[in-house]
Amino acid sequence: MSKTPEVLVFDLGGVLADWNGIDPLVRLSGGRLDREAARLFWIGNPWVAKLDLGECEPQEFAAAMTDTLQLGISPEAMQRQLSDWLAGAYPGASELLADLAQRFPLAALSNNNALHWDKIEREFDLLRHFGHTFASHLLRLRKPDAAIYRHVQDTLGAAPETIAFFDDNIECVEAAQAQGWQAFHTKGLEQVRAALAAQGWL
Repeated sequence: MSKTPEVLVFDLGGVLADWNGIDPLVRLSGGRLDREAARLFWIGNPWVAKLDLGECEPQEFAAAMTDTLQLGISPEAMQRQLSDWLAGAYPGASELLADLAQRFPLAALSNNNALHWDKIEREFDLLRHFGHTFASHLLRLRKPDAAIYRHVQDTLGAAPETIAFFDDNIECVEAAQAQGWQAFHTKGLEQVRAALAAQGWL
């Protein structure tokens, strides 16, 4: 068991919310991208970084994405798919956060964009549980760059080892660990629950 944290920090897509831009991207590419290549697209592509950092609009990103990956669909259709790939909060996610909030301060740390953030605010019952929300497109910082983790811990006023973090991308977990955070690689709500229970925090 790890040290009891002072704050729990959660990624959103793939952890508390149903986001899958991997399997549809494999299909759209006609199999030219396998699942790992599609996952790495969302981590390392320069256009994804621009979207996450608020440096381009979703429409511009959709056009660049269809062109870069030669997906054979219109930018308008691509933008609609981008929205659809964020399907909603996982069942039970809001209830889990409500339970945890009785014992821990909670924060969200998400690589995000204007298109998805608007949908999260309007349709998902998640953000009200967090004392702080850190969205990449608003901060102009993104994971796994070290600067965003330092910004979060400075804003929270928490020592690195007192922060517990849950993310579905191993690169973001390893970057948090490099900053001294307690970080857990969790995909989906059940893995989040399992990690919390294994630490005795649930």
